Amino acid sequence: MNVRVGEQIVEAAPGQSAGEVLSKALSGKAFKNTVAARLGEAVIDLSAPLAADVAELAPVAADSPEGVEVVRHSAAHIMAEAVKKLFPAAQVTIGPAIENGFYYDFAFERPFTSEDLEAIQAEMEKIAAANHPFACRVVSKPEAEALFKGMGEGYKLEVLADIPAETVSLYTQGAFTDLCRGPHVPSTGFLKAFKLTHVAGAYWRGDEKRPMLSRIYGAAFADPKELKAYLHRIEEAKKRDHRRLGAQLDLFSVSEEAGAGMIIWHPKGALVRTILEDFERKEHLKRGYSIVQGPQLLKRDLWERSGHYDNYRENMYFTEIDEQAYGVKPMNCLSHMLIYKSRLRSYRDLPQRYFELGVVHRHEKSGVLHGLLRVRQFTQDDAHIICRPDQLQEEIIGVINFVKDVVDLFGFEFEAQLSTRPEKSIGSDEAWELATTSLRQAMESIGLPFTINEGDGAFYGPKIDIKLKDALDRRWQCATIQCDFTLPERFELSYTGADGERHRPVMLHRVVLGAVERFLGVLIEHTAGAFPCWLSPVQARILTVTDAHDAHAGAVLARLRDAGIRAEADLRNEKLGYKVREAQLEKIPYMLVIGDQELAEGGVNVRLRSGENLGLKGVDAVIQAILEDCEAPFKRGGMRYNFCQ
Repeated sequence: MNVRVGEQIVEAAPGQSAGEVLSKALSGKAFKNTVAARLGEAVIDLSAPLAADVAELAPVAADSPEGVEVVRHSAAHIMAEAVKKLFPAAQVTIGPAIENGFYYDFAFERPFTSEDLEAIQAEMEKIAAANHPFACRVVSKPEAEALFKGMGEGYKLEVLADIPAETVSLYTQGAFTDLCRGPHVPSTGFLKAFKLTHVAGAYWRGDEKRPMLSRIYGAAFADPKELKAYLHRIEEAKKRDHRRLGAQLDLFSVSEEAGAGMIIWHPKGALVRTILEDFERKEHLKRGYSIVQGPQLLKRDLWERSGHYDNYRENMYFTEIDEQAYGVKPMNCLSHMLIYKSRLRSYRDLPQRYFELGVVHRHEKSGVLHGLLRVRQFTQDDAHIICRPDQLQEEIIGVINFVKDVVDLFGFEFEAQLSTRPEKSIGSDEAWELATTSLRQAMESIGLPFTINEGDGAFYGPKIDIKLKDALDRRWQCATIQCDFTLPERFELSYTGADGERHRPVMLHRVVLGAVERFLGVLIEHTAGAFPCWLSPVQARILTVTDAHDAHAGAVLARLRDAGIRAEADLRNEKLGYKVREAQLEKIPYMLVIGDQELAEGGVNVRLRSGENLGLKGVDAVIQAILEDCEAPFKRGGMRYNFCQ
């Protein structure tokens, strides 16, 4: 038979392996970098025999997206082999490839330690060096069950029980055999760039009622240089961890006494929030939004009517007042629709744009809570735009432009996704198609690139998700724009058209920053805690050399505050170097030193948090420089800084 490989036709016999066929078409270097083969839509092992009707085959390179996934999945198997060799009593469960690496969950009598990880890493390196082949064999389910029962692998038996097929595939490398669909690299020697990173707890199958397992994470890449770069990013991420910086900068804390997922804002953190929220209020007013506010509790009947009770109640909290059931709001849309319904609306009244910095509560599992990034109580910069269908495109574009302006202000790049109808949803096919088309056409009309995220829309409508790219090239979900024809129907929203008839409006649910807590967590890590000057809780700190300079420091402090600058003075009897270092650790943008010379000339010596020394400056010049620093990011985006007054 003839098999096409790229532009070549290779003669092959039925039953020959994919690797044998590819080796005839590829150069030695190209074949050496091949870890699997593509047959139609499937990726298969190089050792897989080809059927007589195969007409086309393609190599899968180790550094391709599919190839890297094969490498990572194979690394998980090598790790499982190493664990079983070092800890024979451990039971293996599942071990998939994930972004940047892999993990495997183990049932063991105790959690694994950092010392255990070092030993497992060393054993993995031995296994890789031994270059054992990955061998696949297909067996009947009863044969597989007997094998794993004899090995004492109870979790594998549970996995087998859920497989409907009569046969399953087993992969063996060295002395280790695992239940797996594959594919895998040809041999363990293909694994040259992997590193175990950490251990975490994980419930079996994500169920809190099932046993807690030990999950070992690792990183794996095709190229050792990529692994080195990734590990460097991981170390940098640890330095930027918003939880560590939150304590260092005295911004916020989380207390077990208060409850998991509940953020306690300290004075400086609360000030940053206030500045950010004031900015948002002013920007929304400028862009034609009305500021509104709804209650924290709404009757359960409303949540049933909206569909939240059927589709979202596992994320909600409920209580009872006077024998009436209430739901604590996880989002703000219901109150906003009630505001719209409070009076008759004409087509001339639309669009109505309601903005609320709304505090919401969502029941997140304790295992996913993470500092500011995943909490149970948070504030959304939430808005709902209720408009005529003919206004929809313009309103979507207006929100996208709003998001772009704010993202640029903070120095982020971003990517857009169109998330489509999930399996669990409400509304008609026609409404979903209209909503999805509207979002797609809006992005296309302004040339905004986007990808499709199938099945990840809200239960009531599709959405545009904006993912911020931070300084470490990580993606963070923040802004979203959801198009909803369904809730206006359920709540019987209407307006009187030019024809005098009642018509149904459409609603956009949208956030710009998203959750204020989450956005600040992302911003802290993006900036390594060095907030832009306009957002810094302390913009300038005056540092005196001796108490002889205190009076001049007080006068300078008064002038800075009169100019609207957030300033404070450090008059402690400490060495200047200590004061400077402390201010740098607190990420204060400007340090204004006063010694004998500065006192004599009526100025200050200006140092920046970067360590740069600007030398002696007059107070007026310093005030001007700080204000210009605050204004710079706003001017870049055609916005106006107005937080000095």
